[in-house]
Amino acid sequence: MAKRISIKSRAIGEVFAELRGDINPKTVRAISDNLPFAGTANRWGDEIYFEIPVSMGEENAIQDVAIGDVAYWPPGRAMCIFFGRTPSSTDDRPRAYSPVNVFGRIIGDAAVFKKVNDREKIHVEKAQQAEIR
Repeated sequence: MAKRISIKSRAIGEVFAELRGDINPKTVRAISDNLPFAGTANRWGDEIYFEIPVSMGEENAIQDVAIGDVAYWPPGRAMCIFFGRTPSSTDDRPRAYSPVNVFGRIIGDAAVFKKVNDREKIHVEKAQQAEIR
């Protein structure tokens, strides 16, 4: 099972995320078992999401998330990356459209995702230990 993933796009280069099996182990396993994958980014405020080859229900799902959280959104079969306010936010924190399974956390400053454009291709794969800085 991957402990870290690499998220790549033209706009951001390569960003790493730490997987959180202590929070949602079934979601981490489902994500890890389907790596690598790619999707087309959709922007929703300061969140990007894209469909991935995972289909599962909620696992300890929450709607109020933190900047830097990486989550799985069951209704859309999508991976979500939160880096600021969303249209559902009631304050400066991100809020998902509906409950999501948080399975990871961006390493470093999640604000780099502000550079990602709608319809940009996102690639996700297991991170090699030597690549992690």
